[in-house]
Amino acid sequence: MPKLAAFPKLYMQALCKDGTMSLAEWIDLAADLPIDGLEWYAGFLEMQDESNWTSIRSKVEERGLVIPMMCCSPDFTHPDAEFRAEQIEKEKFWIDMTAAMGGHFCRVLSGQRRPDVERQDGVRFAAECIDVCADYAKQHGVTLIIENHYKDDFWTYPEFAQMMDVFCELVGEVKASNFGVNYDPSNTILAGEDPLELLRRVSSRVVTMHASDRYLIEGTIEDLRNEELGVEGYAKRLSHGEVGKGLNDYDAIFSELKRVGFDDNWISIEDGVEGMDQLARSADFLKRKIEEHWGS
Repeated sequence: MPKLAAFPKLYMQALCKDGTMSLAEWIDLAADLPIDGLEWYAGFLEMQDESNWTSIRSKVEERGLVIPMMCCSPDFTHPDAEFRAEQIEKEKFWIDMTAAMGGHFCRVLSGQRRPDVERQDGVRFAAECIDVCADYAKQHGVTLIIENHYKDDFWTYPEFAQMMDVFCELVGEVKASNFGVNYDPSNTILAGEDPLELLRRVSSRVVTMHASDRYLIEGTIEDLRNEELGVEGYAKRLSHGEVGKGLNDYDAIFSELKRVGFDDNWISIEDGVEGMDQLARSADFLKRKIEEHWGS
């Protein structure tokens, strides 16, 4: 049955910007959760020095965990070919990092939705770059996973392939065999679209998943869908919530994933913005739902 990993959503500033938390501290906190692994982030401060990689991996494994997947944000939709080539080299470095940490899945994105880039060009740019990176990843036993993403924290523009039709078109354009989808139902809600419709369109390509949840502070989902799309920042009527208490229908999601054979795959919890207790409750909810859908 699927295995659970956790992502340090609450501690990203501390681990990636100001250094007020060490990775050892995060590993010790996470080891008390009912999980099997940790989703890693390429931007952790301590990961920028390759000489740290072996000891950090050992610390994770000493606590009975593994690192199955790497989260990173390449930007492949820039109109300048030299810029895209630089992004490819960054992704290769993150692929090296993934393999060194024992992981098998490394995220890719499309890139930013720049106003001066036409849809057909953006799809072509991203697909070509992903295929180049996938060829490199294959040599390291790594599968690239593209997420239906909203917007990297450090980007000026939202995700080029945020909307379902563009995302599905891009997935279809990539030729690599070591390539799949990292499905995030909450990001589909942010796009004002139906997470289950997207899942049905790509479920045969889903190899990993992000589990999070959102809830409406005010109004209805129809109000959200009627809001202007493509603006920077998160919709104000939406907030992060505990998994299982928001807008996502996890019974429907897991039923579809079970149907297509998502059996020995990884689900990473992107939650816990209100603390470790919330993250633990989300993990408990997901373990219970996994058992209901994949148990005997």
